[in-house]
Amino acid sequence: MTAAERVIVIGGGIGGLTAAAALRLRGARVTVLERAPSLEPVGAAISLSPNALRALDVIGLGDDIRALSAWQGDGGLRTPSGRWLARTDAAAAAERFGGPLVLLHRATLVDHLAGLLPSGAVRTATPARLTDPGVPGDPGRPARVETPDGELEADLVVAADGIHSAVRGALFPGHPGAVYSGFTTWRVVIPLPGVAFPSHETWGRGVIWGTHPLKDGRVYAYAAAVAPAGERAPDDERAELLRRYGDWHSPVPEVLAAVRPEDVLRHDVHHIAEPLPAFHLGRVALVGDAAHAMPPTLGQGGNQAVEDAITLAFPRPGMPSSADAPVADGLPGYTAVRLPRTTAVARRAVRAARLNLMTGRVGPAVRDAAMAALSRTAPSLFLRGLDGVADWRPPGGPSGAAGDGSGAPRMLAADHGRRGPEENTP
Repeated sequence: MTAAERVIVIGGGIGGLTAAAALRLRGARVTVLERAPSLEPVGAAISLSPNALRALDVIGLGDDIRALSAWQGDGGLRTPSGRWLARTDAAAAAERFGGPLVLLHRATLVDHLAGLLPSGAVRTATPARLTDPGVPGDPGRPARVETPDGELEADLVVAADGIHSAVRGALFPGHPGAVYSGFTTWRVVIPLPGVAFPSHETWGRGVIWGTHPLKDGRVYAYAAAVAPAGERAPDDERAELLRRYGDWHSPVPEVLAAVRPEDVLRHDVHHIAEPLPAFHLGRVALVGDAAHAMPPTLGQGGNQAVEDAITLAFPRPGMPSSADAPVADGLPGYTAVRLPRTTAVARRAVRAARLNLMTGRVGPAVRDAAMAALSRTAPSLFLRGLDGVADWRPPGGPSGAAGDGSGAPRMLAADHGRRGPEENTP
């Protein structure tokens, strides 16, 4: 790509900002168009596994994010009564996947990514609409994006506009789009001084709870439950959490006692069940939830968006920081690499959701007994849920640091979207 190549990124979430930083590193003139009035995420936390951290190494952020890890010891899976079904260990996870798993607030990651961009590169309060996807190789047919300030032309448009992506709908109008995943989630980030606990996730019948410490001393808690789409509490969502989880093991009651109704975010979960035919059309590339929204049960939504962004900018091993071929010319290769991988990860996330959120009496009992037996006989097998996912390495740029063995366990709801109920990740 030459220094004159013009890139427009639609969406200032994690996928969009990562793509902007990576493409700028290649020499592009990048403009990020974000419809919200600021980049401050309307979300809670995100878990970054070694695959995403190695991708962030390419743009120089990997070690900074690794330093924010909070999980140092044991964690695991529990029942609502507090009985441990399985134990996990930060060092074992880091050894298996070649680096730590890190949990951090979404705002922290957004701030780090935005800090890589020059002043004026991000335009907030700027909704954008794709009017022409353009034709790669045809200088007379750039992509065109309409904004309130007028129409912009671009050599490449990166659509990171979320699960209900308008750009995706424009490129593939016959695709059914996202569907309801069958469950809803709640998330809170609060201070909880004086309460010590091991990082954990707890499975009930059709319900889940997780509690995890953050590096800044706050606590991230999330819950999920099988529920009809669009259902909301008759009073407030804190009261709903008390009804569902108030008698669960410590520290769940302590967390709920410290939560205010306004602290609770509730979002239904949607995913793209039918894979798209491609992640590109013309000069436009889709990244993150716009391309492959998935349930958060593997904690991979945001991680896959970061992978997308780095692969889009650096598709070939050893690519120099300024390449001759325009990125738009290589979009078929981007689809060829990313579509199979993200489809496989998304399908695993769907299967995990079915296991984690089993209803009835027999199914969850059998599941819990199997998890407990597995933990006793072969503890390392519990980590296999991320085999083939967390060990990914970027196709171009540095391979990534190994990390120091710290980090955070897999999150169920850590990778939900930043704009509200319509988004899962970026």
